[in-house]
Amino acid sequence: MNLAQDEAVELTSELIRIDTSNTGELETTVGERAAAEYVRGKLEEVGYETVYVESGAPGRGNVFARLAGADPSRGALLIHGHLDVVPADPTEWSVHPFSGAVQDGYIWGRGAVDMKDMVAMTLAVARRFKRDGIVPPRDLVFAFLADEEAGGHYGSQWLVEHRPDLFDGVTEAVGEVGGFSVTLGEDVRAYTIEIAEKGIAWMRLRVRGRAGHGSMLHDDNAVTKLAAAVARLGAHEFPLVITDSVRAFFDSVASLTGVAFDEDDLPGAVAKLGPFSRVVGATLRDTANPTMLNAGYKANVIPSVAEAVVDCRVLPGREEAFLREVDEILGPDVEREWVSRLPAVETTFDGDLVAAMTAAVRAEDAGARTIPYVLSGGTDAKAIHTLGIRCFGFAPLQLPPDLDFTALFHGVDERVPVDAVRFGTRVLDRFLRNC
Repeated sequence: MNLAQDEAVELTSELIRIDTSNTGELETTVGERAAAEYVRGKLEEVGYETVYVESGAPGRGNVFARLAGADPSRGALLIHGHLDVVPADPTEWSVHPFSGAVQDGYIWGRGAVDMKDMVAMTLAVARRFKRDGIVPPRDLVFAFLADEEAGGHYGSQWLVEHRPDLFDGVTEAVGEVGGFSVTLGEDVRAYTIEIAEKGIAWMRLRVRGRAGHGSMLHDDNAVTKLAAAVARLGAHEFPLVITDSVRAFFDSVASLTGVAFDEDDLPGAVAKLGPFSRVVGATLRDTANPTMLNAGYKANVIPSVAEAVVDCRVLPGREEAFLREVDEILGPDVEREWVSRLPAVETTFDGDLVAAMTAAVRAEDAGARTIPYVLSGGTDAKAIHTLGIRCFGFAPLQLPPDLDFTALFHGVDERVPVDAVRFGTRVLDRFLRNC
């Protein structure tokens, strides 16, 4: 086991050094093929047969490998992770974002928490099982995917549509953004298991007006009308909604800490959760944040068209109500179309797999508790669950209580504690031997 722990740290560092920045554009996205070939080599080195797939475009590499379990009649478990990362500006960082530096008790670099640490832990455990002849209780499918940071169009979305055979027999899946510890009070360490995700809907707004000279009086300015609509939408506060998954989180935290989540002052109650409150607060209501504006081509020309892009995140079950509300806010002059639209994902916090996650965590941290939570962002689960696969977020890490972990996702100086990776490797090993 010590070998796997040490290897996970080394693999995390080496994966970070492969720049897999995903800009969202084919021409400027780099490194996925190199990372996929690296992973493929590590798997084949210990005897796995792998499937390498470039999904939809050259260089968008994905790797799959299967390990036979003791009971082939049981549904297989998918362990998935993505190889791409968001871009990083080296001038903003204390260390180079693609250095993979191991210093001050941390592994530093873009992807350290999102999510090359989990990729490395998965790879280390998969290698250990093959090396040592460990037979899991059910078939395991390991998937290392491209393009998650831009919606999975060249990764999970493409694979689900074009290569569903790679998921044959899979009934459950675990992926990113869950399993990390949150310190609730002085003596309570809870490990989050993601059971739901808000839907992602990137929406383009378009307003048309009458073109004209910038020096003239003008009562049909597309820029003015768009700016007013975007300001209305950006300032709008959608209603508080407690979904079943959020209520399960509140109930779990209340049972552990005694903190009540008074529905008359939910924001105040959530604020007591410290830095984690940012994530929880974003799961209490839909959001629509304007992120891009585009209009005009010369200072003295009033353009006939103005456009904006809005990042919408929608709670499970709120899609129709959300759209009605958006249309009322925008008004009749604004056209809207979807740039990308991925559904909400939701399951329940029960069953043998949840019990196996809990047991694995508690075997390494006797005082630990597991709690369900909802992710305000999105993962490859959005595509995978459309195959009827039950999806969870479980990438186990034991974190220092003073580390603002969620701020590190896509942040400057992204880093993960070395001890957390070692801990997570031990937990993942136990979990996959008893899943």
